[in-house]
Amino acid sequence: MIIVCQNCSARIQIDDAKVPSGSFSVRCPKCAATISSVSASPASQKSALSVGGSPSTDHPRFERPKPAPAFDPPGETRFGEPSELPLADVARALSELMARNPQATDSGRTERLKWNRRQVLICAAEARRETIARMLADSGYQVFVAEDTRQAVERMRENRLEVVLLDPEFDPAEQGAAFVTREVNILRPPQRRRLFFGLISPSFRTLDAHAAFLNNANITVNVNDLAELPSMLDRTIREYNELYCDFYRALNVPAL
Repeated sequence: MIIVCQNCSARIQIDDAKVPSGSFSVRCPKCAATISSVSASPASQKSALSVGGSPSTDHPRFERPKPAPAFDPPGETRFGEPSELPLADVARALSELMARNPQATDSGRTERLKWNRRQVLICAAEARRETIARMLADSGYQVFVAEDTRQAVERMRENRLEVVLLDPEFDPAEQGAAFVTREVNILRPPQRRRLFFGLISPSFRTLDAHAAFLNNANITVNVNDLAELPSMLDRTIREYNELYCDFYRALNVPAL
């Protein structure tokens, strides 16, 4: 296992056989700083950029990495992912046509069609993963669940996702939070404005605008408030769309 010192960017090799279960801390031999196995700030560019190449492209081992699969609730039938369904493309095209019609809405802002579900990628610890996925699927989202860093990065590059939710405890062995955050941070401004990025953590206060700004996120949610996640997402995305309604109209693009 390799961890990176956030103070001096030194890379430290740790024998996997000696790694304890759960979180742990070590002292950096270079600068004597204390390093935690789970970063306290998952959106730190320094940590994300210092971990090296992307797990989506490093060491392919002769097979193409698989993106995070769509969430399939037990007892329900899934008819395929949006990328496989022509109807999803038709719905998106209709939404874009409505954006070009100034009479589509009173404010000129495109309303989202009910069957054009928002695509959300969940990068969370295993203990919270299915709970979050089921809540959002029941609320009408098209949910993708990443089990590891490779799946998360591949899905972010393959799909035009609209929402990404990140837990700092996601795949700590491979520093998953740092890699997912880097994928968000390297987006160009027009692309970044088309992505709603949320952080789910026990250390953040829910809807803390200051913490969200410092971490290049759009929303923060404490794990104790997960029951309210769907309603909070709907409200904050609606406010986000209202903020950028003139931008959407100028570029003839639909709202998130």
